[in-house]
Amino acid sequence: MRVIGFDEPGGPEVLRAFELPEPAVGPGQVRIRVRAAAVNPSDIVTRSGLVHDRYAGVTPPYIPGWDAAGTVDEADPDTGWRTGDEVIAITLPVLDGGGAYAEKIVVPAESVAVLPAGRDFASAATLPMNGLTAWQALDRLALEPGASLVVTGAAGAVGGYAVELAKHAGLQVIADAAPADRDLVRALGADIVVDRGAETVAQIRAHFPEGVDGVVDGALLRDHITPVVRSGGAYAALRPERLNGGVAPRPGLTVHEIMVGTDIREKDRLDRLSDLVASGVLTLRVADLLPAEQASEAHRRLEGGGVRGRIVLEF
Repeated sequence: MRVIGFDEPGGPEVLRAFELPEPAVGPGQVRIRVRAAAVNPSDIVTRSGLVHDRYAGVTPPYIPGWDAAGTVDEADPDTGWRTGDEVIAITLPVLDGGGAYAEKIVVPAESVAVLPAGRDFASAATLPMNGLTAWQALDRLALEPGASLVVTGAAGAVGGYAVELAKHAGLQVIADAAPADRDLVRALGADIVVDRGAETVAQIRAHFPEGVDGVVDGALLRDHITPVVRSGGAYAALRPERLNGGVAPRPGLTVHEIMVGTDIREKDRLDRLSDLVASGVLTLRVADLLPAEQASEAHRRLEGGGVRGRIVLEF
């Protein structure tokens, strides 16, 4: 089968096609014929070598990708999945047999959910990793309905899902946006939109002089945004401290590091995310659809910034 991966970390140019044996299906597992795989910033981290220590013992090629959408190719009958079922899935990049940049992947049944009703493979592939990340962040913050939440990077994929999930949970959402993204962020449901940049903190403080209850930091602003959090509030970091630096400790500030890898078998959450898409609560956004062989171009464009939604690779 065809996969897209790399044998040495590096720039986007290291990504290329490989031919590998088709993976076998074991107990409790599902094999999926991948039709679409989303390209995420964490795929760039994997490819660049920043986390090479995690997979140094894996035999190359190293296959990136968390998100897949496609059809069930084969499954352990006890899982309840049947050949031809249209599904979404999340898998660990490189590890456990490889990531989603592949014609076929094998995953635990708990990592699979039905394709959202009425949606295509390309758009549905943008949901699992980003949706579960936003969900985990809100779950860790544990804010009550009516509480105030700042979402940075609200125009991005995780940020957009965080805004929509927070509004669905009854939170008051404040989001930053560049001028070109203000209408998008309002359409996602943000109650207050502030300018992205040097005036973000001052503008939020003008609305909430005592500070807000929580922050989901999709833009990775770290210490530049924590001054908006009230004493006793909480902050959710969407990238580990060792990759982007930590947040300066402060009395009364609780910091949560969000690690979506711990939630890849949270089937109830994945099922619920699919339902929320089908019911119109969550918006799927595809920035572009490229052939899988153009993965290097997808990585270049994502690294260049300004991508709204996700670039999706088609297999």
